[in-house]
Amino acid sequence: MSKRALEFEELEGRLEEYLDPVLSTRRTAEGPAQALSQFSREQQEFTLHWVSVIVRTNSEMGYQFASQAPEALRRMGLDAIEKWIIQFMDVYDKQGLYPGCAAVQAVERFAKDLQLTEFGVNLEDVAGVLEYFVHGLAGRGLKLEANELVYTDTEHLFLPQRLIAFPTREQNFALYKATVSHLWAQTWFGTFRPPQGPASLTDVVNGYMDPARATHVFHALETVRLNACIARTLPGLYREMMALQRQRPEISYPASWIAAVEGLKAPGVTVADTIRALSRVYAAEDHPPPPFCFQGELLLESAEAAMRARQQRERSKFQEVLRQLSYKLGTPTDGGETSSLRPHFEAVLRPPDGIESDLQIEWRVDGRPVSPPEEISALSRSIVQDFGEIPEEYLVAAGPGAYPAGSDSGEQAASVWEGVYHEEGAWLYNEWDFRRRHYRKDWCVLREIDLHPGDGRYVDTVRLRYAGLISGLRKTFEALRGEDRILKKQIHGDDIDLDAAVQAYADMHVGLEMSDRLFTKHRKLERDMAVIFMVDMSGSTKGWINDAEREALVLLCEALEVLGDRYAIYGFSSMTRKRCELYRIKRFEEHYADQVKQRIAGIRPQDYTRMGVVIRHLTGLLADIEARTKLLITLSDGKPDDYDGYRGEYGVEDTRKALIEAKHQGIFPFCITIDTEAHDYLPRMYGAVNYVVIDEVRKLPLKVSDIYRHLTT
Repeated sequence: MSKRALEFEELEGRLEEYLDPVLSTRRTAEGPAQALSQFSREQQEFTLHWVSVIVRTNSEMGYQFASQAPEALRRMGLDAIEKWIIQFMDVYDKQGLYPGCAAVQAVERFAKDLQLTEFGVNLEDVAGVLEYFVHGLAGRGLKLEANELVYTDTEHLFLPQRLIAFPTREQNFALYKATVSHLWAQTWFGTFRPPQGPASLTDVVNGYMDPARATHVFHALETVRLNACIARTLPGLYREMMALQRQRPEISYPASWIAAVEGLKAPGVTVADTIRALSRVYAAEDHPPPPFCFQGELLLESAEAAMRARQQRERSKFQEVLRQLSYKLGTPTDGGETSSLRPHFEAVLRPPDGIESDLQIEWRVDGRPVSPPEEISALSRSIVQDFGEIPEEYLVAAGPGAYPAGSDSGEQAASVWEGVYHEEGAWLYNEWDFRRRHYRKDWCVLREIDLHPGDGRYVDTVRLRYAGLISGLRKTFEALRGEDRILKKQIHGDDIDLDAAVQAYADMHVGLEMSDRLFTKHRKLERDMAVIFMVDMSGSTKGWINDAEREALVLLCEALEVLGDRYAIYGFSSMTRKRCELYRIKRFEEHYADQVKQRIAGIRPQDYTRMGVVIRHLTGLLADIEARTKLLITLSDGKPDDYDGYRGEYGVEDTRKALIEAKHQGIFPFCITIDTEAHDYLPRMYGAVNYVVIDEVRKLPLKVSDIYRHLTT
């Protein structure tokens, strides 16, 4: 047998090993191996490596890649093919198998688009800048998402994955920015605000003989109004948008449109004026002008569905906050002798025409001005965006009457994929796939949940059991609270520095200039520290380990209360990427009071140990704290693990990547574990000296406080 035949046989055998049983059902005259045999050994090895990586996710995707790899090798270099692989695997992760296969088969289109890379811009590359930009604009936070259609549902801004509309990267980035600005304007200036009379804009356009044409006409007219609003409030941004539009053919309006267009440019016009203009212009039967380059689509039903869900959610939250405010003001609303004395809440918008100006809301309760909590202010601005005001029915505190209080977090957790879940208390986080050398976008869903309290007597029992140790810990930590230090050779101070005075006297006698630094000053070195304790609550902590964790936290809290460091405690558990849960035990702003003690007593084993998403979330919390030293201390009994394959090297590498991200934020991570096999994986995750293994569970409560003392001195 010839050498070439032997090489082909080896290639075919390795492909069958990776792709079986897919290949066993698809025997063709010229399969992937036959097509690959014409390429170099390096290209074949490259292809085989990626086939082996992809089939671990899905064997069908591996087969599709192997089938399209020859075409890709003819059209692109190996670096470009890696980008193609990342792109179609992202499609598979987010949209499923059939869209993923379609993305693999679109290799020719991908290769052609890649040729335009010199001036094309990917959303992934500029999303961070655009998110900062849109957050700097007024209104609620809007999340950027990649989509084939450009539109907003009032909670997301859907943008193309890639822009190659203009001949320079700068212009294509400017188009992203202009598109974001226009979609933001739709949410801020009230495009989807319910008009008087009909229930929604959808009802308005459906009232015409041709609803699709009515929608196009309305969109063109509304864009005129929004452009005028942007020109008045953000003139610099408006000039940038129009400079971009001038690169396209000039937009001219039919003669029957001119009066309506000019009217919509006037100050103070609203979407109601656009609806009235629609009725006049539609009758003229002239075609709408072409859209602006940044205009996108107008999907009314999508926006109105998101608005309905948000309004129901925000009304419940808003009335619950009013109920809490009622208690602070001494006017309870949930029954009892004073329940009939509901306070009268009033919200006055300054200026009354609101949205185009710097909106301020003046709050009054029973005619008296009050300073509302920050939560009310944020909710109020979102509500005003939807209604142009705060409706009267919102201004009634939640209670046992007509307005129910908000649902609890447990109910929300059960409906994680329903509605706009990122605003219902869930966060989406990327996850690192080391095989692809790329993040899986928005892969994990995490929720913060208040831990169910346990026996309030538990902490007292632990304190009694360890009374002697607690006393010793307190004395040790008191010594760390603030160290007095004498600073010598000061210009001003509390006492004379005799050493400096003698030196100055000697200098004077030999003709040198005498120093004026002759004093000592007492200075207390204050600790400036913020620490989060990340407690493993996976099912493997059941029994003695769980008891040891709880006891260790009690001893630690008793010591830290003496020391005065800012600290928080969170437990974590998971059941697949769709249900990652972070249990609030103690927040930074909370005192070590009865409620926190009951939560420590309530720590119970849950499910699995998906660590990367938790580290990323807690890194964000620590990043918002002003402190000279920031620590993230993990208390765990084993390596990362989850039900959906988050284990072994995959889990270790994602956790390692999350810890690297934390270090880049100036956070020092450390791990305390009782896993005797930890030396096999913790050096890879935390580094050689950033962890400690406690060889016996019963020693955990005794060691944790001592380890913390060594870490912070």
